[in-house]
Amino acid sequence: MSSTIAGDVTALRATLAGSLITPESPDYDEFRRVWNGDKDGHPAVIVCCESDADVAAAITFARDAGFEIAVRGGGHSFAGLSAVDDGLVIDLRRMNSVHVDPSARRVKVGGGALLSDMDVATQKHGLATPAGMISHTGVGGLTLGGGIGWQARKSGLGLDNVVSARVVTADGQVRRAADDENPDLLWAIRGGGGNFGVITEFEFRLHEVGPTVQFALLFYGQDQAVEMFRLGQALLEELPRQFALAMGAITAPDAPFVPEQYQHQPGYVLMLADLGPEDAGGELHAQLVERISRQLPPLFDTVTPTPFVELQQLFDEATRWGLHCYEKGTYIEELTEEVISVLVEQAPLRTSPHSVMLFLRMDGAYCDTADADTAFGGARVPHFAFFITAVCEAPELLAAERDWVRNFWHALQPYSIGTGSYINAMSEVEDDRVRATYGEKYPRLARIKAEYDPQNLFHRNLNILPA
Repeated sequence: MSSTIAGDVTALRATLAGSLITPESPDYDEFRRVWNGDKDGHPAVIVCCESDADVAAAITFARDAGFEIAVRGGGHSFAGLSAVDDGLVIDLRRMNSVHVDPSARRVKVGGGALLSDMDVATQKHGLATPAGMISHTGVGGLTLGGGIGWQARKSGLGLDNVVSARVVTADGQVRRAADDENPDLLWAIRGGGGNFGVITEFEFRLHEVGPTVQFALLFYGQDQAVEMFRLGQALLEELPRQFALAMGAITAPDAPFVPEQYQHQPGYVLMLADLGPEDAGGELHAQLVERISRQLPPLFDTVTPTPFVELQQLFDEATRWGLHCYEKGTYIEELTEEVISVLVEQAPLRTSPHSVMLFLRMDGAYCDTADADTAFGGARVPHFAFFITAVCEAPELLAAERDWVRNFWHALQPYSIGTGSYINAMSEVEDDRVRATYGEKYPRLARIKAEYDPQNLFHRNLNILPA
């Protein structure tokens, strides 16, 4: 770092309420670390922000010094976009406040909060807002790209429930994005990723969920896979929107509820969660699970009332920090015989016991939001959202698993809806894929990008080029 830049860094440090970390700092390696062990950025400067003013100062410094900017909320980007080499990281982890207004059914969440921060605070009131399925994910990055999770059928996406946001834009200004103030900016951040500024606070709409929900996990062997997928597809004809349905291919963990003879065995899973009122007793859930088990007896199952917070943590250990990961996603309208054939052919080809293929049903409340109302890059029609995820403990294993993901994804493409993908499941930044995902929305997003970030300062994301 030149003496001029070093002097500027010293001046920046003096203006911050938070702290500034450089490669010489003793905690540099801790703060530069991100979730995906396959990514290893070495920034020149990390600004640990504690206020909007800190964020604005970091943006201004990076712009004037010519530093590339990365924004870190939860650090959970598959593509490693919250890390950067030789640039500046705007680190929001200390801006993780959560303030719940249960009477108004609103929650204000700092840009650096994790799903676990938000879930614990809102569940004290029996409330929740839609989010993802791994609780150590950052609220910010997840929401800006979508927010697909257990509540999609009941309450929509995370971004569908954003009422307002506080955004620090590329000029260092703090702006409120809401229906009555900068509505174009609100539209763009609900799906357009981190292209338009640094979100330091979200305001979400809350819904009644939990604190306890009814949950069932049924595990099947390879020879039962076809019938399990058919059964899941048929179940949708009568499934109220309070139910979440997920299916996929996993390896049975060595959890207490798994009989010893099935631990570490590859197989298939059907999961059914009833997110309806707790006082309803879960009778319909019990009836559905009993009928599924009678029609197709699983190798083992677990059927139990589960705290909603624990449901949100179901995949936390399997996706713990430091594992080497790669993911691709796609949208499939229904489980036709052709699609099922692809699933049962491709899923067993994975070699890592941690790798998974998982998909959730997207309809109900997800389809209530008009396609034009947000920038989300996914069709608002009933479908399954697929996630094919390579997860490896050792880095040398990832290349083979990455090939498995890509081959699986390509095999599904003839049956996919459109040519786009869920941007939060993109492990590579490919301009043609980004444009295909947003489709007719891309020109509007590009115009808004040109208004709020004409120099494309925020480009370490699924980038939208300024018009």
